[in-house]
Parts: sequence; C-alpha cells; structure tokens
Amino acid sequence: QHNPLMSRMKLICFLLLGAVGLGALDLVASLVDDQFVYSGFAGAGLTLDGSATVTPSGLLELTNGSLQLKGHAFHPTPLRFRELPNGTVRSFAASFVFGILSAYPDMSAHGIVFVVAPTTDFSTALASQYLGLVNVQNNGHESNRIFAVELDTLQQDEFRDINDNHVGVDINGLVSLQSSNAGYYVGGDKERFENLTLISHEAMQVWIDYDAGTNRINVALAPLGVAKPARPLMSATYNLSSVITSTAYVGFSSATGSFDSRHYVLGCSFRMGSTTAPAMDIAKLPTLPREIPKVRSKVLQIVLPITSAAVVLALGTVVVLLLRRRRRYTELREDWEVEFGPHRFPFKDLHHATQGFNSKNLLGVGGFGRVYRGVLPDCNMEIAVKRVSHDSRQGVKEFIAEVVSLGRLQHCNLVRLLGYCRRKGELLLVYEHMPNGSLDKHLYGHQDDKPTLNWAQRFQIIKGIASGLLYLHEEWERVVVHRDIKASNVLLDDKMNGRLGDFGLARLYDHGTDPQSTHVVGTIGYIAPELGRTSKASPLTDVFAFGTFLLEVTCGRRPIFQDPRGNQVMLVDWVLEHWRRESLADAVDTKLRGDYNIDEACLVLQLGLSCSHPFVNARPNMRQVMQYLSNEVPLPQLMSTKMSFHTLAMMQNEGFDSYIQSSYSFSKMSENSHFDEGPLDLHPTA
Repeated sequence: QHNPLMSRMKLICFLLLGAVGLGALDLVASLVDDQFVYSGFAGAGLTLDGSATVTPSGLLELTNGSLQLKGHAFHPTPLRFRELPNGTVRSFAASFVFGILSAYPDMSAHGIVFVVAPTTDFSTALASQYLGLVNVQNNGHESNRIFAVELDTLQQDEFRDINDNHVGVDINGLVSLQSSNAGYYVGGDKERFENLTLISHEAMQVWIDYDAGTNRINVALAPLGVAKPARPLMSATYNLSSVITSTAYVGFSSATGSFDSRHYVLGCSFRMGSTTAPAMDIAKLPTLPREIPKVRSKVLQIVLPITSAAVVLALGTVVVLLLRRRRRYTELREDWEVEFGPHRFPFKDLHHATQGFNSKNLLGVGGFGRVYRGVLPDCNMEIAVKRVSHDSRQGVKEFIAEVVSLGRLQHCNLVRLLGYCRRKGELLLVYEHMPNGSLDKHLYGHQDDKPTLNWAQRFQIIKGIASGLLYLHEEWERVVVHRDIKASNVLLDDKMNGRLGDFGLARLYDHGTDPQSTHVVGTIGYIAPELGRTSKASPLTDVFAFGTFLLEVTCGRRPIFQDPRGNQVMLVDWVLEHWRRESLADAVDTKLRGDYNIDEACLVLQLGLSCSHPFVNARPNMRQVMQYLSNEVPLPQLMSTKMSFHTLAMMQNEGFDSYIQSSYSFSKMSENSHFDEGPLDLHPTA
C-alpha cells in the first residue's frame, strides 16, 4: 500500500544524500585545483633555510644584507604537476611581487629566482653568482629537474648573461633558455617598451604561465599596481614534462656576493591547471623597508613668524645647495696619505672626466665594480676609472702604498696604473685607457667591428705579455706576482699590442684578511694546483696561468669548454691529447682558416703545456719562456704520460680540502667561476 509519509521521507533522504555527494565532489575539486595565495607571509608556515626569514610585517626576506649568503623559501607542501605518474606536466600559472634594495645606487649583488624543484634541499648550492640554486659541478645538469625564472642584477659571462638587468627562463641551470632586458610593453595603437630597473628599490610584479597544450612559457613584468601587460616580456617554447617531476615544490632562491643587497618577496600566488594565477590582494601586501630614511630639515620643523619665514627658507635653501655640492665631491682622506699626494686624483676631476660616471662611458662591468672611460680636461689624456666597492679600513694603507709603488712600473706591455682616489665605501683606480678593449672580446666576440685576430697579431701579443711578466718577476726592483693572468686582463692599445692590466689588485684582499686564513684568489681554469695546498702565489703560479693563456690564445677556446657531446673539457688536457696523437695542428683555432705559421703555433702549444704542468718544478721561468719564444734556446721535449694533467694535479693535492679539489673537476665546471671565501676579493673582471 502506498504510504505518502514514507514516500516523502525517502525523497528527503535522497535529497540529503545528493547534497552530501555534491559537497564531496566540491571538496575533491578543491583538492585537485592545487593553488595558493599569499597576500603577505605572516603566519604562512613556509619552509625556510639560510638567511631567509619572514619579518613581523609579513615580508619574505630572502637575504638580509650579509655577504656571501643564500636563502630559500618554499610553499610547505609539494604540488601535483602531473595527473598520472607518467603523464605530461599540467598547465600552471604563478605571480609574485618582489623588491631588491642595494646599498649602492647603480650596482647590486645578484638577484631573485622563482623556482620549481623536486626538493627543498639546496645545501650544496653556492651563493654569489650561483644564486643559491646550483654549484660549479651541477650547473646545467639534467638530473637537477629545475624550472626557474631569474631576475638577475649582475652580468656573468660564464652564464652568457645579456646584461646586469635582465629576466631569464632557466632549465636545470643558470644559462638561460631565453632572456630579455627588464621592462614591459605598454599597449595601445603605438605599442612601446618601457625599461625597468630591478634595483630601483621599487616593488614590481611578475607573471609566469605555462600552457601544456603548446609548451609555451610566458613571462611578464610590470611595476606594482600596473595590470598584467597584454604582451609578455618574453615567450619561450619548451616541454617541461622532461624537466618537472610528478610532484614538486614552488618557491624562491636568492644569494648575495660582495655587495650589501637585500631581496624581498611581498606576496605570491600559484594555480595548477590554468594559465591565469589567482589574484593577490594588493592592498594587504606589506611595504618594502626604506633602507636610507629621508632627511628631514630641522628648519622646516620650527614654527617661525610669517614675516621671517621667507628669509629663513631662502637661507636654508642656499645652505642645502652648498652642502649637496660639497657632498657630491666628498673624498675620504687620512693623515698618512699626505706622502702619496702626487698619486691621488681629486674625485671632482674624475667625476668631470667621466661626465658624472655616465652610462654611455661604461667600458665594462665586473663582479666587483664598473670601469668608465674618461678624458682629463687639463691634459686631454684618456683614462679608465675602475670603481671598486671597499668598506673595510683594514689593510687600506698598505694597499695604497702598493698602488703608488706599482705606479712606478714602466714597461710597454703593462697597463700603467696612474693613481687612485678614495671615497666612503669606495676605491677608484685610474689607469691608462686602452682603445681596443680586452683580448677576450676579440677572441670570442662576434662583433663586426672586432674581427678575429690573425696569427701574427696573436703571436705578437703572446711575446708582449711574456715580456711584461718577465719584467714583473725579474727585472723590476722587486718581484711582483700578478695572480690573475687571463685573456680578459690583457688589453690592446691602438696598435693592437697586448698590455697586461690589473696587476697587484689581489693584494688588497691579502691586506684585508687574517694572515692565518686560507683562501685562493683567481679564476678557475688558471689557478695552479699547488695554491690549493699553500694558498701562496709565486712567479711559478703566474707561469701556470700564462700557460693556460697561451693555449687559450692559440686554440681560440676558453680554459674549460663544452665538446659536441655536451661534456665540459679542460683545455690543457684536450691539447695534451692532441700532442700525444701528434696532431697539434688540429688544436689551432679554426677561425684562422689555416692561415698561420705552423711551427710558431706548435711551439706555443707545447710551451703552454710545459707552463701548465701540475708540478711546479716542471715549469720554466719567464726568462726561459722568452728564450723559447725567440728561438734562442730549443724547447725541451715534454715527458710522455698516460695521465691527464688534471689527474696529476689531483694526485699532487690528494687529501686537501674537497672544495678546492672540486675546482679542478674539469668535467663539471665553468671557466669564469670565481671562488674566494673572503669578502674583500677585488678580483678584476672588467
């Protein structure tokens, strides 16, 4: 019999079960739609390490101004990037707001990286130019499984950076798949590109999206408060299914080098399965700290009678203008510098010579400063001014004495160090200007106005640098060890003669550190193996670097290069293998197209191997080198060995610190990488 009451109860139960079922489906959908939004990070529970911390205001502070540190911050739980274990990576989108503060207005120490990685453990990564993401051994290795977008504020030749203010898409390392100058496109009928400065102390927003259907990666950048540009800053095509693991962590990495810089993230959002990131509440974002508080005029805080206000304001304005003018050219002078007076340049003269250190006069940017071209107005002499950051007072007096002493060096194959100037936190070194720039730009550059050097020019440069080194080691009144011989430190004058520059700069590092500490100053690929044991530079460590320089100039290859199979090879071992096969001519730079003196080239290659020998006693001194180059004395035959020079170097250094040893692991290292534990390494790279 039909019971209306029972039927009604069944209908109600059915509706309740349906509602529960829909609620469960909503919960599953919420879990599948992996996303998060941080409008500030107070109470976020992020996974932090290194120098990273969350401030009371909710700022994510990745670095705090300390030197040579790294910091990481990750969303605490991994996200599912694939529907199935062997499926393709899903579309995703991210957005974040960042800010970079630097103690110097025109330079910074490295940047921030947005990263998707299979782990939050980056304990083996290095600071400085490696941004806390990779190290010299694993940079670019497929096993990293890292996708990243870098906001880089320092140009590094080893990573083929386009400039010191760029955004790059990185796969498994820091050599960008694609990069672009920082900026954004303004829409409309007449679309234009607006430049942005990453170290402007202003907050900016980044948008990153990946379309799984087209494998398209888009990156956009704009000032905070400006809507996402319709046209991305750059687009790249790459199948991230070959990179990102099934589950991975999303976060940030940053590092400092030798400058006081601070890296902040104000907020971020992420969504899986979409190319549009969730919106952050901009009004709730914390604000960037003011690194230097505004100066408040005490005069304006005094309430004066209306009749005298105009007079006081006028007087205050005049005083401020005079103080600004004086402060603009303020120098740092101490009593002990009186005796060095003739070698000291007034800052005002250098400021005028370089047109206020105008960017159009910028000759180059190195890891520790910038070099500007200038013309001294009184004598119309061209100069090059290197601005070096130096905050420590320790050892400055000894170094200035060194500068003045080296200023008396007189040799046609040395760049003359004319003098110096000191300001607070900064040292300016004044050199002769070399109009044809550094040798490495001619060896490796592809500019139309800098053609490949012919063999006669290369051989003349080699003999000139050898002559300059002989002068430093044996012919001057005392021994000067250069400590950083390489192609980028060889400059070319108006007649394409080679001149060795930046000699003695590493001495400032020595004067400013504990004499009992162990450190190695130089460039990987040129560093003699015994330095890992003694840390003491000598003329024969210069000879080792000169040997690498000989091979570099003759072969047209960097000390560590990549072979066609993608392996990193040490140049000295590559030439040694050609010597064993009696095919030395095949090692000569192919850009010469066979137009060279084969006897001279083979002599230089064999001499390079002798100078680069891992055992100190097997190397010639510079006087012998000059005799070999001029054919006054025949070059002794190399001893045949089945071992590579790399293996011999490791045998000689067996049992030493693993970090130093790893710098000779030629299969996994980058040629221009520097390693130095001290904060005052003034290694010249410009």
